[in-house]
Amino acid sequence: MFIAHTTTKYFFSTMVKSKTSTTIKTKDLTTAFRKMAMAKALTELYEDHFKLVSKYVHATSRGHEAIQLAMALQLQQQDYVAPYYRDDALLLGIGMEPYELMLQLMAKRDDPFSGGRSYYSHPSLRREGLPKIPHQSSATGMQAIPMTGVALGFQYQEQTGLQKWKKNTAPISVCSLGDASVTEGEVAEAFQMAALRQLPIIYLVQDNGWDISANAEETRAQDAADYAAGFHGLEVVRLDGTNFEECYLALEKVIKTVRTERRPFLVHASVPLLNHHTSGVRKEWYRDDLEEQQTRDPYPKLRKHLLHAGLKEKDIQTIEQEATALVASDFERAKAAEDPRPEDLYTHDFVPSPIEVERGERQPSGGSPTVMVDCALHAVEELMKEHPECLLYGQDVGARLGGVFREAATLAQKFGDERVFNTPIQEAFIVGSTVGMSAVGLKPFVEVQFADYIWPGLNQLFTEVSRSCYLSNGKWPVSMVLRVPIGASGSGGPYHSSSVESVLTNIRGIKIAYPSNGADLKGLMKAAYYDPNPVVMLEHKGLYWSKVPGTEAARTVEPAADYVLPFGQATSPLKAAEEALEKGNSVAVITYGMGVHWALNAAKKFPGQIEVVDLRTLAPLDEAYIYEAARRHSKVLVLTEEPVHNTFAQSIAARIQEHCFEYLDAPVMTLGAANMPAIPLNSILEATMLPNAEKVADKLAGLLAY
Repeated sequence: MFIAHTTTKYFFSTMVKSKTSTTIKTKDLTTAFRKMAMAKALTELYEDHFKLVSKYVHATSRGHEAIQLAMALQLQQQDYVAPYYRDDALLLGIGMEPYELMLQLMAKRDDPFSGGRSYYSHPSLRREGLPKIPHQSSATGMQAIPMTGVALGFQYQEQTGLQKWKKNTAPISVCSLGDASVTEGEVAEAFQMAALRQLPIIYLVQDNGWDISANAEETRAQDAADYAAGFHGLEVVRLDGTNFEECYLALEKVIKTVRTERRPFLVHASVPLLNHHTSGVRKEWYRDDLEEQQTRDPYPKLRKHLLHAGLKEKDIQTIEQEATALVASDFERAKAAEDPRPEDLYTHDFVPSPIEVERGERQPSGGSPTVMVDCALHAVEELMKEHPECLLYGQDVGARLGGVFREAATLAQKFGDERVFNTPIQEAFIVGSTVGMSAVGLKPFVEVQFADYIWPGLNQLFTEVSRSCYLSNGKWPVSMVLRVPIGASGSGGPYHSSSVESVLTNIRGIKIAYPSNGADLKGLMKAAYYDPNPVVMLEHKGLYWSKVPGTEAARTVEPAADYVLPFGQATSPLKAAEEALEKGNSVAVITYGMGVHWALNAAKKFPGQIEVVDLRTLAPLDEAYIYEAARRHSKVLVLTEEPVHNTFAQSIAARIQEHCFEYLDAPVMTLGAANMPAIPLNSILEATMLPNAEKVADKLAGLLAY
């Protein structure tokens, strides 16, 4: 049941005040103080050795420790948490050692989070007995979507019976955020989904009133608590984040509620910022509130509380001395630790795929030509039948429509609304939630309705999805398949016709398929599912139904259910005659997607003189096959549907000229769409802009004339 915002505040404040300090055991208070003393000692040591430790940018929790520890000390090993860049006290609270944090501070080889690849307090952790921490980037607030994806994954597992939890042990997702990050649009997408689907997640917002040098009055119309209250179903709790007792008791109630009732909360904790924004932005440069903020220091508050609880002054001093000594000792150890080796740069960009060779029946006997969209549909259906961890979601893929191209037709009816469902118009959430889904052991197919709509999702694809494996040192590869209908198919206009492969191929850490026919699409779709890495499937909507004249070859006999086609293997649907090769009178056309069909139709004017190379996948790219074709023919045309300047196609042309220069009898030529900002709606203007078989034939004639 949703409790209104005003009621929520009253409920929790009453709950906290109705209990005495005896509700928190003295040993737990002592543990919290020991961890807080460590965090304080870390900050002080870093300041004392500023010139050394400021080589790499860092921030600390000073002023935020009480709320961080109140949360950390109540998390269990089945929980998932995303600390943000100021959460070193939280990390100490869940069980990390100062030495481990310092290894990341100094970017050492044994940094347990990233192997020296990422900033301080940018953790990723899979360790027995501790909460799990999926990779998250430094982009402000971007962790909200992946962690909401974790909660969505929990819900899916529970709804489908994949997981059953013992009483009071159901896992929760905790997303820690700074107050400034809540102004990000992607955070709103996360809140929307959490509230809409009632997900088991806690958003912990630590509000110190500052962005960097801009304060709250300059940048926010309201604080995070008031903002979140507008998302009906997201319950809001306000806390004094400097009061450990209040925080601990309130969070105890919140955590228990989320474990049992499986619904979302936002906890807004007001805290001071007692240290610098980061080591690179010093507090004395711009802060005018330092004296006031110092009065809210949580450290003396908890220290005083321990004395009231019966601990002796000498015992407290011992804790402080031990914390200082440990931090100092760990610092010396961390300084002496090994730096990464040059060869460490080249590890963990991808996890090896189990699909290395083509196998299964590509062309079953008795089969009839099947449209490309059905080959894709059947691939997903077969996978969902076999793998309960497989699900599909995105825009309009649910039962009512089954995708705007019918690419998901009947799937919701066959597998249920829990496994096939619509999302709001939130491309960032669609893409980024797969990080969390994958982290809990699921394998999502997700869909962005048109390539033109992928732009809001690129931040998540670039910062979270593509880098997760590399920056977590191999601990958190993201296993997902992103389906993207792409390309022009007849008066789609500027918002439904775009090609985006040049942008995508510049994102390292993802694989990209772009098939030209149904058999390849099904085989690559299966391979994508079994690949433990993130995959983007570019599916040309003009080829889905072969309604565009000259695309009949996109229809193929549908492969059997066991057919898989490895990534990185190009092929030649048309080869040149040996006679033309011997006379040096042939051309290799390097292309993909719709370009294959333009090339095949253009080649009819030059019998025996043209080889058409279908790349099939753009990343990994079968460079060996390309270079072999270039050397064999000595004349090459690289064909794309994109406007050709500054594109993936031109990069291929450059690589051919670098590696095959001595074999070439002519410049490597490129052909693509006209270099205009968008594809016009009018059919005459569209045809003028796009390549076609005739334009390809003209280009081939010019090359053959060399």
